[in-house]
Amino acid sequence: MTVANQVQPVAHARTYTRSDFTALRAFVQRVPAPTIARLYFTEDEDGHEPTPGWVESYLRRMQAELVELAMEHGSPVLADHLKASARAHGSARLTSISLKMVEEAASLAVARPSAAHGVGMWFRPLVARRLKSEGVATLGELIDFCNRRGGSWWRAVPRIGAGRARHIVAWLRHHEDAIGRRVDEDVDPADPLAGPAAELVQVDGSSRALVPLERMAVSRVLSGIDGTNRAVAFPYISARHDLDAVRAYLYRFRQQPKTLRAYTKELERFLLWSLKVRQKPLSSLLVDDCEAYKDFLSTPDPAFVGPKAPRVSGRWKPFASAELTAESQKYAVRALRAAFAWLVNVRYLAGNPWAAVNDPVVVEREAKLRVERAISASLWTRVRDFIDGRCDQEHGSYWRAVRVALLLGGDSGLRREEFALAQRANMSPTTFGDPDAPVWQLTVVGKRNKERTVPVSPATVGALAAHWRDRGLDFHAAETGPLLKPLFIPSTTRAKLKYRETLDLPYHPDSINHMVRWAMRRLIAGMADLSASEMSFLAGTSPHAFRHTFGTQAAANDVPLDVVQRVLGHASLQTTSIYVQAEKQRMMREAALYYSPKEMAPT
Repeated sequence: MTVANQVQPVAHARTYTRSDFTALRAFVQRVPAPTIARLYFTEDEDGHEPTPGWVESYLRRMQAELVELAMEHGSPVLADHLKASARAHGSARLTSISLKMVEEAASLAVARPSAAHGVGMWFRPLVARRLKSEGVATLGELIDFCNRRGGSWWRAVPRIGAGRARHIVAWLRHHEDAIGRRVDEDVDPADPLAGPAAELVQVDGSSRALVPLERMAVSRVLSGIDGTNRAVAFPYISARHDLDAVRAYLYRFRQQPKTLRAYTKELERFLLWSLKVRQKPLSSLLVDDCEAYKDFLSTPDPAFVGPKAPRVSGRWKPFASAELTAESQKYAVRALRAAFAWLVNVRYLAGNPWAAVNDPVVVEREAKLRVERAISASLWTRVRDFIDGRCDQEHGSYWRAVRVALLLGGDSGLRREEFALAQRANMSPTTFGDPDAPVWQLTVVGKRNKERTVPVSPATVGALAAHWRDRGLDFHAAETGPLLKPLFIPSTTRAKLKYRETLDLPYHPDSINHMVRWAMRRLIAGMADLSASEMSFLAGTSPHAFRHTFGTQAAANDVPLDVVQRVLGHASLQTTSIYVQAEKQRMMREAALYYSPKEMAPT
């Protein structure tokens, strides 16, 4: 009997939620009250502030009520035990086992979910806070939110991934009778690692098909069901074959989209090579196979290489270039070694053949960051002036969005993913700078899931205000929403499913690359004063170049290095110091003196 999942009659007015019972069990197990308050209570619980003192008092009252009902309605043995404990200690002391017996004996009802209930009553505080940040305060509003946005509703909520979204939707459907509202059928988020059965393509040595991981199907012979490296011990994952095992590994990174994309790329490349070139299942590969793949990385087969194309396209290829850098080859080997190590740890594989493979040799660079990608101060000023001029001409609204992206990178040092996902709720003015045009501050979550706050220039704030006017909104009056948002939705079925008419989704980070390429082509064609070298430089400019631009120009203007480090979010000051060119310039200056002609007496 699980009291927390059933509705039963009670002899008193109070009802308790599933979170209440979970919190009480933690309390009985002597988990500190501050921890319980943070994990299981939110500010709207019964209108009380979830302070540790209030939580402890609330749980003691709850425990006393449970014990009272258990003594009245439970077995004589349990009643005698509780009375004896009360006489000895002043109140009945419970263990985890006796608490379960008390819950069953008391037959307490759990509050039935209602459309008017706050999300904090039923979901963990972390989830509830994220939902509330998007204006979703009740279960009814949550269902409306899901139905309005469809299967990708979770993308509009910061750091709610597809996996967590599936659990939320499943819970809402389970309680739809009590809530009195229904979640639409199309709301289930699709698994990004496995496509619909109708889109699967069988990949083997005899077929010419090359498809991404989510569209792969494999024959039994190559599936790995009978792989020679399969572990004989009890497995920790329920993977039937190699595709299941690979997806189980990648699922660990579902809350880290950038890492997920990178690891998916490496594993699908290796899997395709294993099936089509080696014609062996992944779970039968040996050290010599891995060594062969390492050689393959240096010169990929032309059939595996092609220009970038959508993953749903028949033109998709696993490699966009036939010339992988040594660093990229080393990354691939290390990513595969780590994946195989995990498969060994969960007892899917018996051993890790990559453990015996050395990393490709890589030249240790003098500078790990390629700061030569930074735009010079002169070119940066001319680029900004050109874009400002285009904002009032054809495609002006898109140019205004481009201007926001470039300034968030070039004036605030943000990475592509950071400014693509930045939210208005995390931005506010400061008291610094010109009173009429102050510096603002923006909090973002960067690499390693570390939060940091960066300055936002008055020019960027002005650009944001113009972009928000294009969206029909007042930036200064708004409290929520993505800083950058697409203004136009493609007419394709896929786009319509992703972007509902009222959906407030930000740009996808990959769309920022397209935006920058679009702008660079027009800069090269439209700026009359560009030199040949500047044209070549702009043709290869990526969103990350603007972050390097901030670092280089801030250091050149004597901004303290520790300040630059904080803005850029570098873990080490040594990484930031690469932007300081003074020592390199001094070295070259001294060398020039040494090489200069000297007046020497003839010999």
